[in-house]
Order: sequence, then C-alpha cells, then structure tokens
Amino acid sequence: MMNHDHYVPLNMDSLFEAVQHKGPVCVGMDTAQDYLPPIVVGKSLAAAILAYNKAVIDATLDVCACYKVQIAYYEALGIDGLAAYRDTLRYIKARRALSIADVKRGDIADTAVQYAKAHFSGDFEADFVTLSPYMGMDTIDPWLSYAASAGKGAFVLLHTSNGGAQDFERTELKDGSRLYHAVAEKLSALAEKTAGKHGYGAFGAVVGCTIRAEAAAIRAQCRNIFFLIPGYGAQGGGPQDAAALLQNGNGGIVNASRSILRAWQTLPNGGQTLEAAAQAARDATTAMRDALRTG
Repeated sequence: MMNHDHYVPLNMDSLFEAVQHKGPVCVGMDTAQDYLPPIVVGKSLAAAILAYNKAVIDATLDVCACYKVQIAYYEALGIDGLAAYRDTLRYIKARRALSIADVKRGDIADTAVQYAKAHFSGDFEADFVTLSPYMGMDTIDPWLSYAASAGKGAFVLLHTSNGGAQDFERTELKDGSRLYHAVAEKLSALAEKTAGKHGYGAFGAVVGCTIRAEAAAIRAQCRNIFFLIPGYGAQGGGPQDAAALLQNGNGGIVNASRSILRAWQTLPNGGQTLEAAAQAARDATTAMRDALRTG
C-alpha cells in the first residue's frame, strides 16, 4: 500500500472549480448510432460519432463542468470505435476541459496497475475514471500512484440507480447497516488522506439521483466525497433529486447523455445542420444547469 499523506488531488479541485464557474452538468458522451443527427450519417459510423462529439463539446464548453465518455459505445465498434474514443478524449483535453473515462474497472494487483496505466496515460488518457470496489480496496490502491503524481482522480461505485443495486449494494450487514455504507466509510477515510483545498478527496463516489429515501443520509455520511450523479432525466431523476446530493450547489456533478445528445430531435426540422444540432445540445445543457441551480 502506498503512502497517501502528501497527496494533492489537483483534478478534484479543478472539478469543484469547474462546477463553481460553469454549473454541475456532466455531459455524457454515450454516443450511440441513433443519437446522431442526419447531417453526419454519410460518414463511417466512428467518424460520424467523432464529428458529432466534437460539435457538442464545442457548443457546451462554457455551460458544463466536464464530459463523461462511456467506453462501451466505442468498444462495440472495434478498432475504429476505440480510435474515436481516443480522439474524443484528446479533443476534450485540447479544449482544456475535464474528462471522465467511464470504464468501471475493478481488478487487483498487476492487472489493476495495467488498467491504470491504460486510462491515466497514453492513448486513452483521461482525468478521471470510474471504478468498482467490490473486490476490495486493493482494486483502488493501484490507481492512486497516478493520482498522486499526475493529479488524476476516480469515482467509485457506491449506490447506483439501477434496480439491481438491491442485489449487492443494499445487502444488510451484521450491524444493521448496508454494504454501501461500508464502501462509503472506506472512501471517506481515503478522502481525509487525499483532501484538496476545497475539502474533497481524490476519489469520489457514484451515487444515483433516484435514491430519494437515502439521499440525505448518504450526503451526511460523505461530506468530503465528491459525487458523480447518474440517473437524471431519462432514468427518472429530477432537479430536486440531484440537488439533494449536492452541497451548496457543488460537491458533485450530474450526468445526462440522451437528453443532451438527442436534443436535436426536438427541433422542427431535426438536425439538418451540425450547428443546429450542437446548439440544441447546448440549449438542453443550459436548461439542465439552470434547473439544477434552482432545484
């Protein structure tokens, strides 16, 4: 186990400051084929996805805190898809924005070291990743050396929005608490050792915004943990649900994908131009940001 005593999590501080200046929206780049406007469809699928991603990024830079790129949508397209994934991450970095690689890795030892190398450096470098902790905290530790040396960060699955969360995450322990409480306790302890200037640890948590009954208790237990909050919009979560997991409008980012990437479908003539489709994505992001600020 490495010594975390002198760690400064630069990117979690940067994410906190991005929320301060731009609002808490995280734009999800889960760019499926049927999310693409007609104007880009003449290209190869991977090229069309990349073209649309770039247009959405350009249109939303000043109204969202970061971008989450779900690797599955790119892996499914093979080598060309992974090239689009790589180039999307590179474009986000070139535009001086923050990226989350939604990869949900959760292995140990040398395998985890190689995963960390793959997603914190090289072709697939991102600022943050998502991790699954259910093999234990030794699934997380190999990532910390990159966090310490390069200001990287991660979001660890804590309490998600899917129905299957009850299968394991909500398992009752001997003391009457739930399994996700134990994960929160471990993450909070880690956050104390890796806290930045805004008080949040290097490794945050994924907490779905549809867990209405537990939201206040989770936020109270995890005051030093930055949240990645999925489940907004298409999955049933609303502004008040997400706001309950924030702290004074910060301390978390709220992800939306479909409602932003498919916003062009609400236009009278659809996405006839790339500019119009990107503007629709911007309008949806801005509306979501404003709703969260008043939620």
